Amino acid sequence: MTAWLFPGQGAQRRGMGGELFDRHPGLVRIADEILGYSVAELCRLDPGDRLSDTRYAQPALFVVGALGHLDRLRSEPPPSHLAGHSLGEYPALFAAGSFDFATGVRLVQRRGELMGRARGGGMLAVLGPIAAEAERLLAETGHTDVDVANDNADDQVVLSGPVESLAAVAELVRARGGRCQPLAVSAAFHSRYMADAAEAFAGHLAEVEIADPGLPTLSNVTGRPYRPHTVRELLAEQIRRPVRWAACMRHLRDEGVEEIAEIGPGTVLTGLWRAAARARRRAQAQVIPAALAVSPAPAAPAAPEVEPASRLGSAAFRRDYDVRYAYAAGAMYRGIASTDLVIRLGRAGLLGFFGAGGLRPAAIEAAVDTLEAALGPGGRWGMNLLCTLDNPALEETIVDLYLRRGVRQVEAAAYPRLTPSLIRYRFSGAHRDRAGRAVVVNRVLAKVSRPEVADAFLRPPPETVLRRLVERGRLSPDEAAVAAELPVSDDLCVESDSGGHTDGGAAVVLLPSIRRLRDEVTAACGYPGRVRVGAAGGLGTPEAVAAMFLLGADFVLTGSINQCTPEAGTSDEVKDILATLDVQDTAYAPAGDMLEAGARVQVVRRGTLFAARANRLLQLFRQYSSLTDVAAPVRRTIEQEHWGRTFDEVWQETRAYLAQQHPDQLARAERDPRRQMAHVLRWYFRHSTETALAGGPDRVNYQIHCGPAMGAFNRWAQGSDLEKWRDRHVDEVARRLMSGAAAFLSERFAASAIVDAPTPPSAAQQ
Repeated sequence: MTAWLFPGQGAQRRGMGGELFDRHPGLVRIADEILGYSVAELCRLDPGDRLSDTRYAQPALFVVGALGHLDRLRSEPPPSHLAGHSLGEYPALFAAGSFDFATGVRLVQRRGELMGRARGGGMLAVLGPIAAEAERLLAETGHTDVDVANDNADDQVVLSGPVESLAAVAELVRARGGRCQPLAVSAAFHSRYMADAAEAFAGHLAEVEIADPGLPTLSNVTGRPYRPHTVRELLAEQIRRPVRWAACMRHLRDEGVEEIAEIGPGTVLTGLWRAAARARRRAQAQVIPAALAVSPAPAAPAAPEVEPASRLGSAAFRRDYDVRYAYAAGAMYRGIASTDLVIRLGRAGLLGFFGAGGLRPAAIEAAVDTLEAALGPGGRWGMNLLCTLDNPALEETIVDLYLRRGVRQVEAAAYPRLTPSLIRYRFSGAHRDRAGRAVVVNRVLAKVSRPEVADAFLRPPPETVLRRLVERGRLSPDEAAVAAELPVSDDLCVESDSGGHTDGGAAVVLLPSIRRLRDEVTAACGYPGRVRVGAAGGLGTPEAVAAMFLLGADFVLTGSINQCTPEAGTSDEVKDILATLDVQDTAYAPAGDMLEAGARVQVVRRGTLFAARANRLLQLFRQYSSLTDVAAPVRRTIEQEHWGRTFDEVWQETRAYLAQQHPDQLARAERDPRRQMAHVLRWYFRHSTETALAGGPDRVNYQIHCGPAMGAFNRWAQGSDLEKWRDRHVDEVARRLMSGAAAFLSERFAASAIVDAPTPPSAAQQ
């Protein structure tokens, strides 16, 4: 396969275009009429040094790229893929049929005008091995006002920001043996400082007719091909988002592209392609057991491709989510998996899911705003979608929000069965490509702990549910037809001994069983590919992570350990407790939201009485039919010693809430004393959660969802720079676990006998 690449601004030079203008006089005349000057004269003679001006350089490069594409088609077949660096994306989209030549000229003319108005700030190229650590360097040194503008290769990035900050970064880079070069630009392009230009350009794009590309065409914003109906959105975002060229080139390699042709002036992109090929060959030379490395998948922009940890697990997972590792951080409810946590991971080339469970829609939408602003639409982030069987309207409202806002990746959790809202999210926008293949645009990573639930996610949705969704106008007939051919999830995450809701399963039993189930269903349904199966629960050390990959996990997902990081959205008091836990310091307690069903959650036992008190409430619920039946001594103990308020006070508070939010539930509770009792008892579970999130002196009532992985992590980190939770940044935790797992496996396989292998590395050695 072959890709045609189009260079961006900076490649322009006097004399570019050559005879192209003479061979396409009609198109040149169109460009001249739109621009109001001779584009051929500009490119051939560069009068007044105008090619150094953004307003002239961008239209000139578009015309040369577009004409070069047409010229090449006269003698060669079309390419399999198209890509362009920054401005080069416009001739690539023209070549893909997204708009005609005149529209392209008008677009880049407007883009050049808006970007040319920007003033202040600058750009700095960082070269050499230190470039791979640029984002981490900025975070560690507090230069938070500088953005990565171009991620061109492992040894070449460009930074944008205030001139004074760039000068300080340059000094630091040189002090560490790196090379850097200020660029001759008038503003901090491809950074947050271009937000006004991006917003203005979005308004212009809204009035332009743009089609989906007819060939796979890569977006600089995502590093992946444009999805349906995303061209306008991503072209606007591209102005203020980094050019992820390294990710684009890795995607082409993963797709099997072997040859490229650079269409336009210069050979910069050809050089970057060859450098990426050399790095890939070096990565393939690293020793990782073949059974564990599905293929040498790309590393994320912030890390070298030679990193062994970046080859563990599924290459398809890394490619589809565009991440550094086959690793994700799971959603912890009520925003404990915070926007700060997800953003930190995304900027480090990793995937995190925001903890939307238990939050109101307005708070969830605010989180989407924050994540989209920081990481871009379609970036490395996802949202939690929590099953609410007792309140299906809430789930439907959240699905409406996600679809309206273009959220493309969700972690589906706590689903005992599939719901219409989940199925609608998965298959909204589903379609067939030009080859007639079924395509979905929304990804679902489903947490499962039981084979029958996994089976439902592995299969297409039930026909009856699809029919009802079509009848209600929630899916189109075409979307439902595609849904009938595809599984409900892209990824299954097998949860074993995890924090929060859990069946307490054993990973060594569950993971192989569900992998076999996946293979059976795939064969029965005739899918063209396989649903990936990952692992969660108990992952607090490199050995545990390595064990999951050895069992065949396509990816791993961590939870408990991430809430003991500076980025987690819980109180410092909770983090202080978590950092002291050992492996035996958790217990099982009733799940407040599923009290009647007897569901359980795993929680912290040390330093809190929540588990004992919650289990006492479950016993009370099973023993008595109403609050009035509760024995007086028992009632007195709960009201005075445990709660600090009476059952009646709690009911009045709960009644007021239900009257406003759920009047139907209030009516049932007032008719049924047992339902009323359940609502009153649930108050303690809500109160204990809110108390823990807020912090404060009432530690005995903290409800902290956590598994034994936290204690294992603490033991592993003891004596290292990760011993204190304030130093456990969530991206660094991921790196240490994954690099430690890779080292552990390499040592074991190199030793040829597990019993004779050396001791695995500690946190301090990573």
